[in-house]
Amino acid sequence: MNIGDVAKASGVPAKTIRYYEDIGLIRPQRGENGYRAFRQSDLHKLAFLGRSRALGFSIADCRMLLELYEDDGRSSSEVKHIAQQHLDEIDRKIADLSEMRATLGELVKSCAGDNRPDCPILSSLAQERS
Repeated sequence: MNIGDVAKASGVPAKTIRYYEDIGLIRPQRGENGYRAFRQSDLHKLAFLGRSRALGFSIADCRMLLELYEDDGRSSSEVKHIAQQHLDEIDRKIADLSEMRATLGELVKSCAGDNRPDCPILSSLAQERS
């Protein structure tokens, strides 16, 4: 398969596929003409990487997950550890976003939004952190 075919089949853009090759996540064969020749195993890896990235795993995590996937002697506890760390980070981000939303919601509620120049939103933003 060429890069266009594998991009379409995997759902991973060609530019991303080239990047994954540059950083060593995939290693497609090259024909004598220099063109990439993707195998079914490359397509499978790209789909795996696409799903992993869609779940927000970092490139480093994807590299580890792919190595574990290819290791028949792997321990599922290693995989779970990576996934749990990522889940914990997502939970932290959700908590941070919830706090930001609550703060911004209170600021929006406290602003009259009329023609007067005073605005609690701007006042709050201008406050120095302690």
